[in-house]
Amino acid sequence: MLDLSSTTAKIVFGLTLALIGFFLFFPVYWMITSSLKADAELYKIIPTAFPQEITLHHYWTALTQGRLPTYLLNSLITSGSSAALNSLLALYAAYSFAKYDYFGRQPIMLLMLSAQMFPFGLLLISIYPLWTQFGLLDTQIGLILSYIVFALPVATYMLFSYFSQVPDELIDAARADGASDLRIFHTIVIPISIPPIVTVFLYSFMWSWNDLLYSMTLIVSDDKRTIGPGLLLTYLSDSNSDWGGAMAASLVASAPIVVAFMFLQRYFIQGVTAGAVK
Repeated sequence: MLDLSSTTAKIVFGLTLALIGFFLFFPVYWMITSSLKADAELYKIIPTAFPQEITLHHYWTALTQGRLPTYLLNSLITSGSSAALNSLLALYAAYSFAKYDYFGRQPIMLLMLSAQMFPFGLLLISIYPLWTQFGLLDTQIGLILSYIVFALPVATYMLFSYFSQVPDELIDAARADGASDLRIFHTIVIPISIPPIVTVFLYSFMWSWNDLLYSMTLIVSDDKRTIGPGLLLTYLSDSNSDWGGAMAASLVASAPIVVAFMFLQRYFIQGVTAGAVK
């Protein structure tokens, strides 16, 4: 049996971490260097590891000559709205499953979670004609509602795991003082549940921000497109591909997620681990 404190084990562990780090961060490094290269250097047959001449031309054209700001705004609206609505629905659903005993509670929860078993494209086949019938096709509202189909089951289960560990004695004591169920939930349970709520919000936001299939299918107007299909249709085509512009625009588009996670990572980690340790 290998001694984990031995020099060999430390070397193997270090090499493994280095390999995983290279696998994870090399694409990011290549995006950054590609966005800083001029077109003449970018399309060389033998690629260069470092930019021979740093240029910000791709960033300038992405922000001023394209529709990147419009795509970013549309993504912020749809992703933020769907994350907020999903978090709100998951809050009430998860608390109901965790703290109330009523007929059909477990089958309903299992039915909700079963939505994760179906491929995204299969449910899109059902959503598309439904949205067409209700006039929600090519609308931000339709896109926001479609994102809830996938984010809500996971968000509900994450909050259910946390609410199941909230002491019943705390709720019973508030009831004994005459507090209603809604007041208990809003003034006692929610304030102590900020980390999992932030986790659910970030999960829903990142899922909708990175979506390509639904946003490309349900939105056809260019002024309503989100960042995923907007970048794809702007920079990559059968006849021409602007890789420098695509890398620069992709980095700019990733900034909101990175900034949000930097400020909320403490709550995110607490939320992920809250349901694992009692």
